[in-house]
Amino acid sequence: MAAGAVETASVVEIGSAGQFEELLRLKAKSLLVVHFWAPWAPQCAQMNAVMVELAREQPQVSFAKLEAEAVPQVSEKYEISSVPTFLFFKNSQKIDRLDGAHAPELTQKVQRHASSSALPPSAKGPPVEDLHRRLQKLITAAPCMLFMKGTPQEPRCGFSKQMVEILNKHNIQFSSFDIFSDEEVRQGLKTYSNWPTYPQLYVSGELIGGLDIIKDLEASKELDTICPKAPKLEERLKTLTHKAAVMLFMKGSKQEAKCGFSKQILEILNSTGVEYETFDILEDEEVRQGLKAYSSWPTYPQLYVKGELVGGLDIVKELKETGELLPILRGEN
Repeated sequence: MAAGAVETASVVEIGSAGQFEELLRLKAKSLLVVHFWAPWAPQCAQMNAVMVELAREQPQVSFAKLEAEAVPQVSEKYEISSVPTFLFFKNSQKIDRLDGAHAPELTQKVQRHASSSALPPSAKGPPVEDLHRRLQKLITAAPCMLFMKGTPQEPRCGFSKQMVEILNKHNIQFSSFDIFSDEEVRQGLKTYSNWPTYPQLYVSGELIGGLDIIKDLEASKELDTICPKAPKLEERLKTLTHKAAVMLFMKGSKQEAKCGFSKQILEILNSTGVEYETFDILEDEEVRQGLKAYSSWPTYPQLYVKGELVGGLDIVKELKETGELLPILRGEN
């Protein structure tokens, strides 16, 4: 065990970047699952309990938890922007990730990665029929789905980067899947679609093709007629900020705040009894970045009343202390 780390019910508690690196080395030969958590988030406590159960069921797997805000060096290195987040390591390398409190999906990923390390190559992977069903769900997860290397924000190959640039240039609304995050999907989709390379673009569950096909469609002006258009960002942000009389843009939701600032502002709003809606900026990178410029306010959470920015947590705290918050939320000012 890493020096200084605490272990309870087969779950190691990591307290420093050094302990984390040492644990990666010590557990290099097995699957290591690390839970990035925060003590203020009740969903993290629930997922810690799930991990304890998984540790009992999967003794060959190593489990650890790391308080995200207490060890920022590790959280920043692996781009942990919300809790709970789970990272999966083999041979000291990250092989998978799960964001959010999804116990069934965590269990499935642990089982899948544990079995893939324990079984010979010929026995790896789920039955073909199960994989086909999974691929069908993925390619129809959005009207336009891009399977690529990396993410639209951080493409990890030149072809994927070019594909994203073309889709963005034409204001095409699409979702994406990082094939580096799942080897089953990466290999299985090639056979499923009979298309050997990436990226691959699907519209309404049908394969359109790779980069060369998309370039041809762009040249022939057909691309704009095939793929769904995204609303212009400024129009979309205006619609979102007016979606409810009181709108809160935050990390997480009413039920699951994913940062301490968002949790505090929820508590304040809940104490007023005023109805409000929330938008999780972690679910939409375009909104997350665009709203900062739209409102000239660089941080989150952001509170809007009738489409007008009130401010962030500090402003809301001050308004509550002066007694001005409730009249503003009710639209009386």
